[in-house]
Amino acid sequence: MWRLPHRAESAGTARRIVRLVLHECCDVDEDTLSGAELVVSELVTNAIEHARPPVVLYVEADSSAEGGTCSVHIEVTDGGPAAQDGEWTSSCSEDEHGRGSGIIDVLASDHGTRPLGHGVTHWADMPPTAEQTP
Repeated sequence: MWRLPHRAESAGTARRIVRLVLHECCDVDEDTLSGAELVVSELVTNAIEHARPPVVLYVEADSSAEGGTCSVHIEVTDGGPAAQDGEWTSSCSEDEHGRGSGIIDVLASDHGTRPLGHGVTHWADMPPTAEQTP
């Protein structure tokens, strides 16, 4: 579990963490790594732009899955909505808004939101992928 600073640079930090965890646990291809990095980047960016601190990242990779596959679970927990009623906050232009959820829809095998008493956890499961053979 990693507590990330509530600033834009944390998306890059989260991508590096995902890459490190996947390299340590699973020998997956570059496409799988890139997909997981993109999903975590979207989740962290959303937390930074639209929620209060803290931003907490949890990444679990399991290579013990049946058939030599690697499963990846990503969670980003934030402190709940930052905007007041009627207020909109975003660093992206209007035509770019909302693309992150579409990206996650395409790349993740499942995803969702879990409300907590102190914030919200957004999670995504990446499709199980075969580990590379040497």
